[in-house]
Amino acid sequence: MRNACNVFVFVAEREKEVMEGGHKAASKNEFTECWKRANGSPYIMRLALSAGLGGLLFGYDTGVISGALLYIREDFEQVDNKTWLQETIVSMAVAGAIFGAGIGGWMNDKVGRKKSILLADVLFFIGAIVMAIAPAPWVIIIGRVLVGLGVGMASMTSPLYISEASPTRIRGALVCINGLLITGGQFLSYLINLAFTKAPGTWRWMLGVAGVPALLQFALMLTLPESPRWLFNQGMEEQARDILSRIHNPGEVEEEMRAMQESVEIEKKENELAGHSLGEKIKGAFANKVVRRGLYAGITVQVAQQFVGINTVMYYSPTIVQYAGIASNSTALALSLVTSGLNAVGSIISMICIDRYGRRKLMLISMIGIIVCLIVLSGTFLYAAQHAPAISNQDTLAFGANSTCKAYTTTPNLSSWSCTQCLQAECAFCANGQKQFQPGACLVADKSIRGECRGKNRVWFSSGCPSRIGIIAVIILGLYILAYAPGMGTVPWVLNSEIYPLRYRGVGGGIAAVSNWCANLIVSESFLTLTKALGSAGTFLLFAAFSFIGLIFIYTFVPETKGLQFEEVEKMLEKGFRPFPFNKNKNKNKNDDVNNKLEGDQHASH
Repeated sequence: MRNACNVFVFVAEREKEVMEGGHKAASKNEFTECWKRANGSPYIMRLALSAGLGGLLFGYDTGVISGALLYIREDFEQVDNKTWLQETIVSMAVAGAIFGAGIGGWMNDKVGRKKSILLADVLFFIGAIVMAIAPAPWVIIIGRVLVGLGVGMASMTSPLYISEASPTRIRGALVCINGLLITGGQFLSYLINLAFTKAPGTWRWMLGVAGVPALLQFALMLTLPESPRWLFNQGMEEQARDILSRIHNPGEVEEEMRAMQESVEIEKKENELAGHSLGEKIKGAFANKVVRRGLYAGITVQVAQQFVGINTVMYYSPTIVQYAGIASNSTALALSLVTSGLNAVGSIISMICIDRYGRRKLMLISMIGIIVCLIVLSGTFLYAAQHAPAISNQDTLAFGANSTCKAYTTTPNLSSWSCTQCLQAECAFCANGQKQFQPGACLVADKSIRGECRGKNRVWFSSGCPSRIGIIAVIILGLYILAYAPGMGTVPWVLNSEIYPLRYRGVGGGIAAVSNWCANLIVSESFLTLTKALGSAGTFLLFAAFSFIGLIFIYTFVPETKGLQFEEVEKMLEKGFRPFPFNKNKNKNKNDDVNNKLEGDQHASH
């Protein structure tokens, strides 16, 4: 993929002729060709956008639950009172996605990429309807599992389909469309959430609307062909050639066919050593040196993507904004919309930079920015907690003994209590409407008492305390998103679509996607529990520590695939990757080879 994502850039400079590792850089003519191909071939763009709707579904589901959860808590008191139930509603989609990604890897190789996407759409549509009509929290959970199955399959199949059905020189840009649509789906979900905040049924509309893009993608995918690489691998060479002729320029078709033929011949030799069942393929993948090294890189970036804490921001964004001291649901959703918009901006930056500066460099820079933002965010939440408004005993008792927080009435030192201690005791803070930063009441976190507090024109805080620096936390959250999106947001999916040999591409992508969703499940299922145990400051500091570990692993295990065709990636992995300073021996061998060649040339000249 040679500087493909710069198809969205009008001006480009010619880079050095030979990059690190000896790979050629794209010329200015190639930029012009990329622009013409993307704009002059509606079929290619229709293919990428139609398949990329899987990314939209992925992003929509990630974002919509964050706003819907605020209103589900208001409709179902047991959800509002039980942190584990909130985490379960959020994370059951992730649990479903784990199975969806695992099954999707097998289905991609067995029945093809197109049918896998169609099945994902069906599951997502059914799940959306189930959630919309749910009479109880357990029905919402069933719908979340179905949606998760569809999301898991789409998360790995859509970028794989786009990658295999795209011309080499604009493959990176087209795969990035999937990443852009993920962030676009998140942004759309916040818009939908805001649109239905005043409508009857609020969260039902928010969750039910998700069925529309699934239905649209199903209709569009029926008009598109199967992946030509999958068809070729199944022996349907003429069908593959016909599809390639519609995607590639005439002179490129035979070159692409030859490249696929080489891959198939290699696979035939490998088939003699490995079986065809899913278990045999997984075993064969880890036994194969090239695939194993690809998995080291693929799994590393997918797990790191989750342990930086991004989906806690996406799943619980309005809740985090409320942690910063903003009580209003609609205001929290509006500010979350800003962070989601920044995510989309970051994805566009990734599209501009990914093939110019490389996958590895973008991820490393991204991780450094993430770590800095998480540390500063942790400090901001710590300061806010230490300067929370005090509890007024007079205000509290004014609501009556039955409304007063039980833990507050039994504490030996009432004057030591602030809003922070009140919320830690699983109670709520009822602030003065016009003077939120002044002492307020510590009350039982009950729906009826919440209505009583609001009835007196006061503001109810159950997630975070009023804070003068709350807006600073929201700004840092935005910077965190801008650091995340260009690198760790889109690059892991691009890397996993290109780093495995053809025969193992489905199962390799499936293993990496399952790793992503397992890490996602751990983070999303534990976030609210962690904030209760460690506080917001401690939780984000923990994510900073995880991010630092991820930075080390990415530096150690992830090679650069910029400018390489699939077959060249295989050869690179065959040789192995060692970063500085572990590559000194390799550089020494290269220098020895150069010196020997120079000595040979000198002898020849004499």
